[in-house]
Amino acid sequence: MTWALAAMLVSCGGSASKESGREPQELSGAGATFPLPFYNVVFEKFGQVKGDFVAYGGIGSGGGVRNLRDKIVDFAASDAFLSDKEMADIKNPVIHVPTCMGAVVLAYNLDGVEKLNLSGDVIADIFAGEIKMWNDARLVALNPNVTLPEEAIIPVFRSDGSGTTFVFTDYLTKVSPMWKEKYGTGKSVNFPVGQAAKGNPGVAGVIAQTKNAIGYVGSEYAFAQKIPYAQIANQRGELVKPTPASISIAASGEIPADTRCSITNSDAEGAYPISTFTWMIIYKEQCYSNRSKEQAIATLDLLKYILSDEAQAITSEVHYAPLPAKAKELSLKNLKTVTYEGVAIWQ
Repeated sequence: MTWALAAMLVSCGGSASKESGREPQELSGAGATFPLPFYNVVFEKFGQVKGDFVAYGGIGSGGGVRNLRDKIVDFAASDAFLSDKEMADIKNPVIHVPTCMGAVVLAYNLDGVEKLNLSGDVIADIFAGEIKMWNDARLVALNPNVTLPEEAIIPVFRSDGSGTTFVFTDYLTKVSPMWKEKYGTGKSVNFPVGQAAKGNPGVAGVIAQTKNAIGYVGSEYAFAQKIPYAQIANQRGELVKPTPASISIAASGEIPADTRCSITNSDAEGAYPISTFTWMIIYKEQCYSNRSKEQAIATLDLLKYILSDEAQAITSEVHYAPLPAKAKELSLKNLKTVTYEGVAIWQ
C-alpha cells in the first residue's frame, strides 16, 4: 500500500454501510457554470430516482478543481480536463467522466443585426483588440448583406478561472498563430481589452445589457437571455450554428481511454467549431475526508445515472448534446476501477 493511499484511508469513516438498501445521501460538488442548466435538471431527477440530494455550487471550473484538491467535495465539474501537471498536483489519482456536450457561442448585442457571421481569425483579433470597430472591413466581408454599425466593439470575457475560457482560448490557439504566441490557452487569460464578468450568467447578463458587446458563453445562457449568437466558419469553411447535431459531429473522432480530449476546431463536415465535452472529476480512491462507503456508492450512482439513456435524453431539451456511445462506454469502464479502501465499489 502506498503512503498516499494509507493517508487517505486513515481519514475515512467507518465502512459499516450496506452494499444495497443504503440510506439516502447528501452529495456536494462545485465547479463549471457551463453545464449548470443541465445539472439543475439531472440532479433533481437523480434525487427522485435514488432519494439522494446533490448540492452544487457553480463557482467556475478552477474553483471546483481547487475544492476537489482540498478534498471538501464529492466531485468537481470542469469544462477543461486536467493537464498531466494538474493531476500530479492533486497527488491522488482521479477519474474524468464526461457528462454531456455543449457549445461555446459568440453572443452579441447589435441593434438590427439578427444574423452575424464570424471566423476564428476574426474572433481572435476582436478579443486581442486588433479589430476595434463593428464596421471593420473584415467583418463587412464576412457579412455582405448586413449593415454593421460604425461603433466600437466591446468584448466581454470571464473574470474567474473558467473552463469556458479554456475551451474558447483552446479554439483561438488552434485558429490564430497570433493568439497562440501572445495569449495561449488557459482557464484564465490576460485579455487585453474589454469588460470582465463572473460566470456564464454574468457574461450573458453584461452582453444583454450592453449595446455593441460581444462575448463567449455557453449556448444555453445566450438562449435563456434571448441574445443572438453568431454562425462560425469551421475548418472546412462552412458557416455553422451550434445544434445538438453539429456539436455531436465535433466528437466523431477518436476518444482516448481516459476521455481527456479537445474537440474544438474539428475537421468533420458540419461540425460546430467551438464544441466541448464537460466533465465531472472524482477521486479513484473514494475513502477520504471521513467519507462513508454509502457516500462513495452514491457518488458512483450519480455518475452512472448521468451516463444513462434517461439522463442523456435531457441534454437536448436544455440545449446541450448527448454523449457519443464511445464516451459512455469508456466512462462506465473507468468507473469500475473506482475503489473504497482499495476494493472496487462497482463489481
